[in-house]
Amino acid sequence: MHAAQALQFAHLVLGVHLLIITFNVTGLIVIPIGVWRRWGWVRSCPWRTAHLLSMAVVAAQAALGRACFLTLWQGDLMVRAGRQGLQAGLIQTWIDHLIFWNLPLSVFTLLYMAVGAYTVGLWWWAPPRCGRRKAQPNKTASAASKTSGQSP
Repeated sequence: MHAAQALQFAHLVLGVHLLIITFNVTGLIVIPIGVWRRWGWVRSCPWRTAHLLSMAVVAAQAALGRACFLTLWQGDLMVRAGRQGLQAGLIQTWIDHLIFWNLPLSVFTLLYMAVGAYTVGLWWWAPPRCGRRKAQPNKTASAASKTSGQSP
């Protein structure tokens, strides 16, 4: 892989990483607000399952004492591109500072485990609506069945 390709791919990995972080954080905030505001979509089974699984991957990596695989992948690609530190463009540097904090791994482990527990708590507190819904009786049909068999 050429240096230019590695750099482009590193930027792509960073963009995907940012989207996943945004999805995870947004879910943590929007689910309780949506339950309170009675937004039906916050209980969508596919959306909630994707959120739970994504948060589970984050928590599992933290529990195992590992950095995020996307972080490691991006770092490897940056090295292949011959880049280090803040030699990236302005937007990438800003995103790097937003995403990557210079703290010990143990801090992230505690944080991610707490967020993982919060996510499981949301699943329990505001369970998604999975499976088939029971059919709501048609009001017109039930009104017609209450008549004495007369047709309209």
